[in-house]
Amino acid sequence: MSEPRYWLIVVSKNHVMNGVRWGIAQANHGKAAPLKRMRVGDGIVYYSPKVEFEGNEKLQAFTAIGEVTGETVYQFDMGGGFVPYRRDVKYKECIEVPIQPLIPALTFIKDKTSWGYMFRFGFFEIPKVDFDLIASQMLPEKINA
Repeated sequence: MSEPRYWLIVVSKNHVMNGVRWGIAQANHGKAAPLKRMRVGDGIVYYSPKVEFEGNEKLQAFTAIGEVTGETVYQFDMGGGFVPYRRDVKYKECIEVPIQPLIPALTFIKDKTSWGYMFRFGFFEIPKVDFDLIASQMLPEKINA
């Protein structure tokens, strides 16, 4: 078995919470390609730039963390002609963590002054060291106990 990879997905908090409730991941407005890059056992962390997809209230926080469990990428009809691709994920109980204090330590953010640029891609791989740092803040010992 190969080493797990680690993925960051950019989604508004209200949509992240739907995914957590349903035990699924969707990325880049329901596209299949990002999800096909994942494998069972890979880690996922969600970054939410804002609270609601339709709104303007900034959040700039990591909002969910989990592990890919589903072997397949599949479509789901959400109605209104929207049939996004999904992948099953087991989410961990966690706390929301603002990104600002972590920016200096996150290696995937090369330009610390224009740190938001990377997140415009919506889905990308991050190094294990960064995933572990984010997880250490989202999964405090009291939750892991």
